[in-house]
Amino acid sequence: MHKFEDLKIWQKAMDITEKCYKASENFPKEERYGLTSQLRRSAVSIPSNISEEAGRNTNGEFKQFLGIANGSSYELLTQLYLSSRLNLIKEENVRPIINEVLEVTKMNFSLQRSLNT
Repeated sequence: MHKFEDLKIWQKAMDITEKCYKASENFPKEERYGLTSQLRRSAVSIPSNISEEAGRNTNGEFKQFLGIANGSSYELLTQLYLSSRLNLIKEENVRPIINEVLEVTKMNFSLQRSLNT
């Protein structure tokens, strides 16, 4: 079992989630159950799966949930790109979040590889 609060990847994923909530605060009301909800759920899913996997007993289970977290990262990237294309988030505001998501994705792949050894 891993202490998830100590994992740098979890800490960064929590930062991303907070930024996504703030970035989507001013989305149109008609997007409340659409893009706003999807973006937030994807963002929340990343640290949630990292913490869930940290409580697993085997590296195989840990890797499985890391894979789910990675899928959520890619889903979030798509929603961030779409939010930018729809002018819901300005490019200069979305780009740093996208870069952080890409960084967490790289960290995730590295962590998965380390579990193979």
